[in-house]
Amino acid sequence: MLPWFDTPSFPLFLAPMAGVTDSVFRRLCKEQGADVMVTEFVSADGILHRNQQTREMVLFQPVERPIGVQLFGADPDRLAEASSAVVDWVRPDFIDLNFGCPVNKVVCKHGGSALLRDCPLLEKVAKTVVRKLAPFPVTAKIRLGWDRPSINALQTARILEDAGIQAIAVHGRTKDQGYSGEADWDRIAEVADTISVPVIGNGDLRSANDIARRLRETKVRGLMIGRAAMSYPWIFREAKEFLRTGVVPPEVSLEQRWEHILRHCRLAIAEYGSEEHTMASLRGRLMAYSKGMPGGRQLRSELQQVTKLAQLEKVREQHLSQLREFAWTADEETLALVK
Repeated sequence: MLPWFDTPSFPLFLAPMAGVTDSVFRRLCKEQGADVMVTEFVSADGILHRNQQTREMVLFQPVERPIGVQLFGADPDRLAEASSAVVDWVRPDFIDLNFGCPVNKVVCKHGGSALLRDCPLLEKVAKTVVRKLAPFPVTAKIRLGWDRPSINALQTARILEDAGIQAIAVHGRTKDQGYSGEADWDRIAEVADTISVPVIGNGDLRSANDIARRLRETKVRGLMIGRAAMSYPWIFREAKEFLRTGVVPPEVSLEQRWEHILRHCRLAIAEYGSEEHTMASLRGRLMAYSKGMPGGRQLRSELQQVTKLAQLEKVREQHLSQLREFAWTADEETLALVK
């Protein structure tokens, strides 16, 4: 039912990230080699209330396939009804149930990782959605548990497998950890060793070497990349090349990074309209892209003031010009020392 697990290669997933993984960003990551997309999570209530913004969040272009729509909710019947509505509207390749979001505004509604503390309800939610959509595939994403003393990823995964969930992504942190500390890949490996449905590992995948190591040391059937892709979407391309050849390709140049940033902004403006509103909404993305770039602190200060594409182009030119001047000065100093 999920054919991307039947190929010799391991599928690389782009993790769903609220406010980040919209259609534009998904398409850009697809170009870099991401195999499977998942939308930003949306609430079952938003779908059932016919909320326009929610409906727009589940839209995608054919080039993004295979793609799943991720939903969250705690009412089994409402979540099943919302899942069915999404399938009718946009015909994704699968529905993904969010049992891992640690954000308080989701957890306080008994959604996301709150269900990790209520396994009977989690089981009922999963079974109800699977039964409603059958034979349409349903997957799920979980965390290790609510906190360290109550880690129950293996129990949760077994419940979901028995409920008919066809693949499970496991983030190697607890709800209490949020995104701090290290992901526990021993726990992810334990789940992958035990259940029969594909397990997708998620957490601290920052480089092609990280990806190769986790595939080598665990029985996961796929990997999900999140925050690393926000600042360096080329991680997908580099990972694919490394897995194919054993050689990590050189990082993209600073000029290539800037061209990608500008293209992202142009595509977003074309997609969403209002240039000023779109550029303001992209500031978080610009901050992420600047990670690891020379002169990052000053660059981020300038990017926070950007309201127009022309301003961003000017920041780009100044940034590249300063670095070229620095490189030229450094070469002159080196030449002087040699003489």
